[in-house]
Amino acid sequence: MSENSGKRPIIIRRKKVVHAHHGGSWKIALADFMTALMALFLVMWILSVATQEQREGVAEYFSTPLVNAVTGGERSGSTQVIPGGGPDPAHSDGERARIDTQERTRPSEEQRRFFMDLQRRIETVIEQDPDLRQLRDQMRFDLTPEGLRIQLLDTEQRPMFDLGSARVEPYMRDLLRAMAPLINELPNQLSISGHTDSLAYLSGYRGYSNWELSTDRANASRRELVEGGLESVKLLRVSGFADRVPMPDTEPFDPINRRIELLVLLPEVAERIRNPGVLNGPGMPSPMSRRQDAPLGGDVNLAPVRQFTESLSRSLGSE
Repeated sequence: MSENSGKRPIIIRRKKVVHAHHGGSWKIALADFMTALMALFLVMWILSVATQEQREGVAEYFSTPLVNAVTGGERSGSTQVIPGGGPDPAHSDGERARIDTQERTRPSEEQRRFFMDLQRRIETVIEQDPDLRQLRDQMRFDLTPEGLRIQLLDTEQRPMFDLGSARVEPYMRDLLRAMAPLINELPNQLSISGHTDSLAYLSGYRGYSNWELSTDRANASRRELVEGGLESVKLLRVSGFADRVPMPDTEPFDPINRRIELLVLLPEVAERIRNPGVLNGPGMPSPMSRRQDAPLGGDVNLAPVRQFTESLSRSLGSE
């Protein structure tokens, strides 16, 4: 026997690995990715060539929940819809009219620029005058759905009027007269309203009250504006609200509620003030203004009322 005959043989078993086919799932993932990418580019291209109205319609479509769109619930406030074959299911006529009115009363970009320019010019005039500069903190400028609102506020240290009176303080008079020529340059009409705090007179509301005081202060402001150069035809409304419209987040007796509001009106708002509409068509005259033998609207006959009146007169005459 040889020398290696006593050693155990080493057997090496090699396992053959067979790679199974993976099925090409990566191709499906790649196809999904390419489809999504193509859809993104299509959306970007459509938005680039769409009009502003069409883009607002798309935004309205995605901002309205499906339940509200079907049931006619609250919407985001836009009147635009995606063009389709039928009426908008999410709008009723009353809601559409309400939203259309809101859209018409919003300042346009041109009107917004005019109002902002007026505000800057008023602030410039105030800054250039050392006496008026002290009143800068008592002024507020707001752009509202009705137009540019300029609020002149009272403080304990510097009231705009004498306490409980409509007599204008000298610095308030100078401020109003300085603003008048600037407001007069705009074609918009002006509304003036007076407001007070809740501190009432001893007589309450039976005699001279905060209603008269707020109206008198608004009228006194009107006179100062006219003296400063404002054309009287620009004035559309002068009113007093007493303490019924306090400033937000203030106490009823806060001096800041004693204020004068100048509202540079939008043309549409001024037109509605001049010609207020009614909900049910033209107003009906009072029945007393008609002839006694004329029926009211062709349906109601006033003959029974006339007979009752005659019988009542005879009864009273017999007594």
